[in-house]
Amino acid sequence: MDAAIPAHVPADRVVDFDIFNPPGVEEDYFAAWQALARPGGPGIVWTIANGGHWIATAGPIVRDLWADNRRLSSAVLAVTPGLGDVMRFIPLQQDPPVHQPFRMAVMKGFASRHIVALEPQVRAVARELVRDLAPLGQCEFTEQFAEILPLHIFLTLIDVPLEDRPRLRALGAQLTRPDGSMTVEQLRDAADAYLAPYIAERMAAPGEDLFSRILSEPVAGRPWTLDEAQRMCRNLLFGGLDTVVAAVGMAALHLARYPDDQAALRADPALIPDAADELLRRYPTVSVSRNLVEDVDVDGVTLNRGDIIYLPSLFHNLDATAFDAPDEVRFDRRLNATRHSTMGAGAHRCVGAGLARMEMIVFLEEWLAGIPSNRLDPAHPVRMKGGNVGACTRLPLRWD
Repeated sequence: MDAAIPAHVPADRVVDFDIFNPPGVEEDYFAAWQALARPGGPGIVWTIANGGHWIATAGPIVRDLWADNRRLSSAVLAVTPGLGDVMRFIPLQQDPPVHQPFRMAVMKGFASRHIVALEPQVRAVARELVRDLAPLGQCEFTEQFAEILPLHIFLTLIDVPLEDRPRLRALGAQLTRPDGSMTVEQLRDAADAYLAPYIAERMAAPGEDLFSRILSEPVAGRPWTLDEAQRMCRNLLFGGLDTVVAAVGMAALHLARYPDDQAALRADPALIPDAADELLRRYPTVSVSRNLVEDVDVDGVTLNRGDIIYLPSLFHNLDATAFDAPDEVRFDRRLNATRHSTMGAGAHRCVGAGLARMEMIVFLEEWLAGIPSNRLDPAHPVRMKGGNVGACTRLPLRWD
């Protein structure tokens, strides 16, 4: 839905850009977005699509506003009308200082010792998938690997049946790329109906799963309420269904396109941890929305209180003022993972960042060890999609 242009928006900042379907996104997610950021052009634009909102297109602005918890709020969640009011995620939609005790409890659930303990299981699943695919000489990577490994691990982490993966994947897609088939209330209710028996069980008799670990942690010295538990579990369910799928797919796409990088990692697997960080930096697909809680002057314009601004991580990660030759993949950058914006910035940096990095490393190790030198299938083009989490929807690979 196109919107009227507010009086405070300069005419030269107005574009018609649908974040869910940028022109050309099916062929190249990154090119579709980078077309919005013209060299020497404005660092912030206003789109009339989806009800009207700002989009930051300059790296430093994206990074600064993403981490600004004083003038910007996370409560809005997304530009989809009403989504934030309905979902009320904990801790994602909370602002400091309210969110701190909740986030601390969630972070304890994702403590490094739990991630380390999970690695053998991630490796076993990856190795089994690779073993089954290797003799085929080809695969559709998105369907046959990317959508299996991360979701298998996440569903194991929260201890729900693995056969529920297709059902939950469909709900995740409605959050990040709504197609109008469900209202936001129906989406919330479907997630809550699924989670309700598990939440009741974990609150009554905690186990060893992620939800139990978090709900066993007091919040400011008191137990979680049922409403808080529902909002937290709802947050983690949706957060675990899309992002690592997208990251693994983009990494596989890069390796298929650049055989020299494949060969380098095969020759020296010790490069893989740094390669994982670099691939996460180079192929960011997550964007977030923030709402202004006060007027903010930035890039020569005034953003009014109540405005929504969309912050795509790719504009920071691929900004030459933030990274030298940002479009190039360099395994020797040795990045601190907090320097790039793939996992966010500031108080709301992704709580599962450590798990995502571990999964990426294990994927690279097992894929390169078990699958011969692979390439894109020239008979079947790569396909991508936009939204709050962009991704490959089709990635056909071949090997000898």
